[in-house]
Amino acid sequence: MWSDGRQLAQTKALEPQQALEDLDRRVITFDDNRLVAALLGEYDANLAVLEDRLGVEAVVQGNVVTLAGQPHACAVAMDVLQYLYSRLEKGEAIGPGEIDGAIRHAQAAPPASAGTANGSLENSPRDVAQIRTRKRLITSRSPAQSAYIKALEDEELIFSTGPAGTGKTYLAVAYAAACLERGVADRLILSRPAVEAGERLGFLPGDMREKVDPYLRPLYDALYDVLAPDRVERGLENGVIEIAPLAFMRGRTLTNAIVILDEAQNCTPMQIKMFLTRLGENSKMVVTGDPTQVDLPPGQSSGLNQAIELLRSIEGITHIAFTSADVVRRELVSRIVAAYESSS
Repeated sequence: MWSDGRQLAQTKALEPQQALEDLDRRVITFDDNRLVAALLGEYDANLAVLEDRLGVEAVVQGNVVTLAGQPHACAVAMDVLQYLYSRLEKGEAIGPGEIDGAIRHAQAAPPASAGTANGSLENSPRDVAQIRTRKRLITSRSPAQSAYIKALEDEELIFSTGPAGTGKTYLAVAYAAACLERGVADRLILSRPAVEAGERLGFLPGDMREKVDPYLRPLYDALYDVLAPDRVERGLENGVIEIAPLAFMRGRTLTNAIVILDEAQNCTPMQIKMFLTRLGENSKMVVTGDPTQVDLPPGQSSGLNQAIELLRSIEGITHIAFTSADVVRRELVSRIVAAYESSS
């Protein structure tokens, strides 16, 4: 019994030593101390996000960052820091959102050599997709967002579904705004069901625009975030930018335009069909929605999932499905969405 106890004590004494041996240590040296300060953030806030998310320990001495932790975590952290530093070298700004996005991309990438000296990853955060407008540069914050931006560039009709906070509408509007600025499209048309349950507008005060504006406000907000205010106002005045309820789309042919239908889960099958058949020459269409938040009256079915199923095999059409893991609005929103998903 005594020998067994001594052996157990020796085993326990070895456990901390074994844990230390399992840790990896990486050293990164950066060239520009000014950029290092921006990389780390005020009071090293960016570095704290990296440590918390990846479970690594980082020590900074001047322009040298030493990482300690599990081999794969260190490889991811090293790749993230090097990627973000390269963005700073290009004059791009970074913050907690960019840190989070780079970590998401790096964690989703298969480790090519997590145990090697350089710790590089295949499909590293350097592969993130971006949208550039004159006002700002929008960088994808998850692999699903990168796939979405690439689909926006390559396909003619894109369905985008998923919970709130995943960037479905914002990225579509940003992409459309960029196309408008580059002259790729002549018009930007944004639409959504004006009222969640049947577009009954008569009870609201004011003229037609005053009646529908509250329901289209999220589209305005996205536009003003990616374009200069005077550009938006001029576009709305001369018709280059049009924001209209879905009911106003009937009978039209939309050519040389980027056309976005938001909140499409609140469209009936006939409304979806009507909208999709508006697509004209040299146009691209984006349909976004959250199938879990259908607000149609009892007895009316949503046409969004039906359209996705009917059209999935047609060339030029793709579907990007976001999940709660892709929520980038803030971590609390992601937890709220996950809680609702688990209860259903």
